[in-house]
Amino acid sequence: MVFFKRKEKVPTEPQRLDWRLLERGAIALYYKSSVLSADLGWFRQAKYVVHEMNGTAWDSPAAFHTDVQRALGFPDYYTKNLASWIDCLAELHVPDESGTVLVFRRFDVFAKAQQHLAQTILDSIECTSRRFLLTGRRLLALVQSDDPRIRFERVGAVPVTWNPREWVDSERIGGRD
Repeated sequence: MVFFKRKEKVPTEPQRLDWRLLERGAIALYYKSSVLSADLGWFRQAKYVVHEMNGTAWDSPAAFHTDVQRALGFPDYYTKNLASWIDCLAELHVPDESGTVLVFRRFDVFAKAQQHLAQTILDSIECTSRRFLLTGRRLLALVQSDDPRIRFERVGAVPVTWNPREWVDSERIGGRD
């Protein structure tokens, strides 16, 4: 997929749903089913791959991992833990010409039962989406909740780190050029 175009070159780009969502981050919360359905219609018309999952039965990490492995077609070597989730998410098929949308219905039930895991899942999607965007691929998560007041901590926080050539302390400490 080509990257989004600058507003000056293609004035309609910022009107696209994917643009409007991604400029705030890869995770978007939904309460009203009608709004989610309309947005899913837009994504399907734009030829996005859509994976829908329902969090009502995710009362344990094992339940979450078993269901997402099936829904996302993760390979047999998926070991049903966070490290494997992050690895397989990074390998998820995201078409160049459109993108991929993960739809989590009733995420509030999952978040209530497994608060830390739910937060970590959203964080990992945000981070993975940012990496996909480097190559022009779009990954978004539409997170539906029956709780209109649901809140999550920030996702995708990236620390300020040293550049790769000065990553090791010994490369910095002890003198300047």
